[in-house]
Amino acid sequence: MARTLLRRRKKALSAEDVMVSDRPKVRRAVTAAALGNTMEWFDFGVYAYLAGTIGKVFFPSSSPGAQVVSTFATFAAAFLVRPLGGLVFGPLGDRIGRQRVLAATMIMMAASTFAVGLLPTYASIGFAAPLLLLVCRLVQGFSTGGEYAGATTYIAEYAPDQRRGFLGSWLDFGTFVGYSLGSGLVTVLTLTLGSDGLESWGWRIPFFVAGPLGLIGLYMRMKLEETPAFQQEAATSAAEREADSESGDGDPVEQARQSGKGRLKEIFTRHWQAVLICMGLVLLYNVTNYMVTSYLPTFMTVTLGESDTTAQLLVLGTMLLVVLAITTVGRSSDRWGRRPLFMGGSIAMILLSVPAFLLIREGGILYPAFGCVILGLLLVCFAGTAASTLPALFPTRLRYGALSIAFNISVSLFGGTTPLVASYLVDTTGNTLVPAYYLMVAGVIGLVSTFFLHETAGRPLRGSGPMVETEDEAREVIARSRTEAGRHARDLWLKLWHPRGGGRGRRSGEGDGGSGGRGE
Repeated sequence: MARTLLRRRKKALSAEDVMVSDRPKVRRAVTAAALGNTMEWFDFGVYAYLAGTIGKVFFPSSSPGAQVVSTFATFAAAFLVRPLGGLVFGPLGDRIGRQRVLAATMIMMAASTFAVGLLPTYASIGFAAPLLLLVCRLVQGFSTGGEYAGATTYIAEYAPDQRRGFLGSWLDFGTFVGYSLGSGLVTVLTLTLGSDGLESWGWRIPFFVAGPLGLIGLYMRMKLEETPAFQQEAATSAAEREADSESGDGDPVEQARQSGKGRLKEIFTRHWQAVLICMGLVLLYNVTNYMVTSYLPTFMTVTLGESDTTAQLLVLGTMLLVVLAITTVGRSSDRWGRRPLFMGGSIAMILLSVPAFLLIREGGILYPAFGCVILGLLLVCFAGTAASTLPALFPTRLRYGALSIAFNISVSLFGGTTPLVASYLVDTTGNTLVPAYYLMVAGVIGLVSTFFLHETAGRPLRGSGPMVETEDEAREVIARSRTEAGRHARDLWLKLWHPRGGGRGRRSGEGDGGSGGRGE
């Protein structure tokens, strides 16, 4: 018993254990990471708003309904290779660094999106046109397999513990700004060029815009430094390897553990619970996200018969609502915690999905606007909290890889397929409330996942020491740690001296001190 208690003794933090963030570096890290997401979701916004036009350009021989399904099938195909991208980029980011991998994903995203604008149409080269579109989408999907997980990891490892929710929310702020820019550009082109002009050549313009955006993002990411948490982990690992090489007794088991296969095995054997929780939360967030951003414009135009302009403006307004509220939600998660927001959002999803779609189904402007507002408020509960919650599930040495794998498997199976599955089910059943039922199922899964989620707000990331904003905060954390370590040592001593809460202590006249220690 004594040995067990001594093993559990709490050590005080030293100055080397507490990291102080550099505000200019944090600002650059958040901006560069968010710009990558802006680039990615600019493409998604364009693709979602141009789904009908792209269907006519690349799948002209199909019926309107089949064109939409074919377009979303190409959209969903990109998500099939996202887990492969996660398997490649995630573990690579844990081995060579987050910054290098994020620069590589930016290059691939920008090049493949720009290439879509250069593609010949079906009328020019026939069946080869949709095949080339599919190739570009697969390259996009492969690159985004390492994008979001890397960006969330990068921001989380730079952010102070007390502000991780607020700073992390800027990543998804970039997401919805990118979507709003893409969808807004398509809306303007629709109003100015009309359907014929858009179908003839105007659809290429948004994809050409991706080139300059990508170059700006690449420049910013090349200027970034590696995260403090990764540098600390790399230094520790290097010191251990050097000590093993000098002593000549390198551990083969440890070497296998540090390899790519060893890391993958550790993720699925020692951290499988965190993987499942991550997948459940990602499902909740991304089913809601893709239902609103990718499927809702097509649902209102093709299924409900609304005009393109009305549908585009309603969804664009929803995205602007999310943009305005998302950092407030992130800041609230630092104060109230991540679990309350995820849990409250999940319950609201179950209760409000059907009313939201009933309002959207009414037609016109007013009722659908209220329905879109409901969906937007549900979405922002998850969007403002995800980037600070997901990286905290995994330790530093495995964070990028584990998050990439769990995130992309969930997005590929459930998130990216949402527009395809929803459009297929509505087309085959004729029930326009199917999307609401789909959201309710996602809400139930999210609620169960949140039940097993440990609160991480204001706490250091796993495998890292505390991260604070100022030297004064660092001294306060160290002083508080020494006080807590002293109290913990005193409690251990009391348990060792009289384990049953008395006995020898009271017989030797120490009853008052013992009862005072237990009372505290």
